[in-house]
Formats: sequence, C-alpha cells, structure tokens
Amino acid sequence: MTLQQLKYMITVAEKGSITEAAKELFISQPSLSGAIKEVENEAKITIFNRCRAGVALTTEGREFLGYARQVVQQMELLESRYIDNQSEKQRFCISTQHYTFAANAFVELVKQFGQERYEFILNETQTFQIIMDVRNRFSDLGILYLCRANENVLVKVFEEYNLKFYELFTAAPHVFLRKGHPLADQERISLDDLKPYPRLNFVQGAYESSNFAEELFSNEIAEKCIRISDRAAIVNFMIGLDGYTISSGIFPRYLHGDAIISVPLDGDETMRIGYILNKDRELSKLGEIYVEALKQYQKD
Repeated sequence: MTLQQLKYMITVAEKGSITEAAKELFISQPSLSGAIKEVENEAKITIFNRCRAGVALTTEGREFLGYARQVVQQMELLESRYIDNQSEKQRFCISTQHYTFAANAFVELVKQFGQERYEFILNETQTFQIIMDVRNRFSDLGILYLCRANENVLVKVFEEYNLKFYELFTAAPHVFLRKGHPLADQERISLDDLKPYPRLNFVQGAYESSNFAEELFSNEIAEKCIRISDRAAIVNFMIGLDGYTISSGIFPRYLHGDAIISVPLDGDETMRIGYILNKDRELSKLGEIYVEALKQYQKD
C-alpha cells in the first residue's frame, strides 16, 4: 500500500462517504473505491462497512486508521524538515471531558512550546469518544475521571482497547451554580436540596449512562434534566434557569468570571482525574509539559 492510499483512507473515514471523499480528493469515485479495495485486500481486513448513508469504519478499520494517521503524520514531518527546509511542525492532540482546567493547561502548553510551526488540537467531547480517539491514535492522550460508580466498567473498556489510566489528582464533588442561586449561601449542598432545580448533564450520545457520564451521581433520578453538548450552554442555563451540574469544583471562576460558584456536595464519593494513554506508548515531550500543567490545578 502507498502513502497516497493511506491518505485516501483517512479522508474517507473523516467524510463518512466515498462520494464526498472523492470530491475532496479530486479523483473519481470508482478510482477511490478501487484504492480502498486494494488496501483491504493487501491488509486482509475489511476497513469500511458500506451502507446507504455512506461508509463506517469497522473495529479493525478503526485500528488500521490509527496506524495510518501516524504514518502520514510522520511523513509530513519528514517532508517539512528535509524537503521543504522548514522547522519541524509539531502535532499534539488532546481529547477531554469538559474541564476548564484542561483548556487552561492547554494554553500553558502552547505558551511553553514557543515554536513557530505546530498543529495543536483540543477536543472537548463525549467520554466514549475520548477513549476511541486515544485508542485509534488520533489523540495523544485523553482526560477523564474514575469514581466508584464507573470504575469497573471503564477499566474493563481500557483493558479491551489496550489503554492505561494514570491518575493526576483527586477531587471532592462540588455543585456548580450561579452566584445568586437560592442554594448559593449554603456551606454544603445535599442531593435532596437539588431536587427542585434542573440538573445539567453533558450529552453522551449512544453511551448515555452513569458509567460514561461526566457528572457524579448521574444515576440518581432527576425530575428535571437538561442534556447539553458544550460548556458555554451549560453556563447559560445555570444563569438563566437556576440549573446546576456536579463536577470537581476546580477553579470555577474560569467558567464565567464570578457569576458561577461551586459549593461542596454531601457524600463520600471522589473523582480521580487523570489521563489515558496507549499501553505501548509513553508521554511525548509535549505530553509531559501538558501533564505538568494539569497538575497545577489540584485543589488543596
């Protein structure tokens, strides 16, 4: 198989359609289909399942694409350094749950890196997608948490996908809410106190369960629940609807200035926040810088 064919495969996976990928690549659809078949025959696996909606990666295809991306990225670095006579362009990608401290640490990484040419990616996404991004080597590492409620399931998934979890720090659960919320003046909040108010959870798509939730105690029944896909919306609903969410309580002021506060939540659950990495990989230099920046956000 050729480097060009690997680039074809990556484009098809990203577009989810042979027709759209062919347009992107400026080649005919039959030529692209032929290239896919050649690679599948040579690799002796089925990389894409065909359907009316387009194509989808098989389990073996996701693993194949992870290695294909690495080959293409390394070749681009080689060409940049020795053919184009440019300084090496560094690529670094993080997939993470919706943590402000993860974004702040990313800013510190960019500041410390300091080179002129780089491609950095910060992908705030769903829990299972974080796992798949690291497994398929799209992301260098993934940021998420373990607790008693989800640990058994997630650790089993990590083992299945040859991933390892490295703990960074622990955090007690806190309730995030607006500064003027009726519960804002309490020293501690219980789950019963929260029942009259809308619970705000991040969407987990097909993996909508307490095992993949970003919020502690998401298995508790809530009469009012709103699922949201981004941090900006969750802040707006805290302010406009007296909604709340449960997270680590780390640096809440970065969420929305002084408008959002965090109050300790009753309970003995603990969030073990850390990162996942492929077992056959070590942290890169950029990964080490990023992890050190993350450690600065541990609550005393």
